[in-house]
Amino acid sequence: MTKKIAAIWAQDQNGLIGKDQVLPWNLPADLKHFKEITSGHSILMGRVTFDGMNRRILPNRTSIILTQDPNYNVENEDVLIFHDLASVLKWYQQQDKNLYIIGGGQIFSLFEHDIDEIIKTDIHSSFEGDTYFPKDFDLTQFKEVSSQFYSKDENNKYDFTVKVLERKGS
Repeated sequence: MTKKIAAIWAQDQNGLIGKDQVLPWNLPADLKHFKEITSGHSILMGRVTFDGMNRRILPNRTSIILTQDPNYNVENEDVLIFHDLASVLKWYQQQDKNLYIIGGGQIFSLFEHDIDEIIKTDIHSSFEGDTYFPKDFDLTQFKEVSSQFYSKDENNKYDFTVKVLERKGS
């Protein structure tokens, strides 16, 4: 398997990805999918996203926090802290796991040109929130390679579709 840098996120039909630093919906089937995809690999997020998760470390993953704060510290050996894109990319090149970028918006934009694959959950509903996927992110550089629709059920209140896109020419 060739390692890759992938962006993975869920959004509503208006591009909303968060409210008050958390997801504005609860879709256990999508969270299960996220766990299956990212388990055994590394996840990268900004400090705000990590704080929005109450600094919770997801099991069986290396968490990477990207922050401009040179004094930011998390006392956990499963958490790495970097302060710039170049440092993250250098670390990525020196190891053999996939790197999944999980947010927020500034982090997606920062890594836009380094992403090999996108795993995007489109939730077929609208929500209230304050954070949107970056409108200037160029999705035309990617082609859809798979799409799977999930119907709402007793545990998942909304229909959603998980799409996988690969960078064109890769």
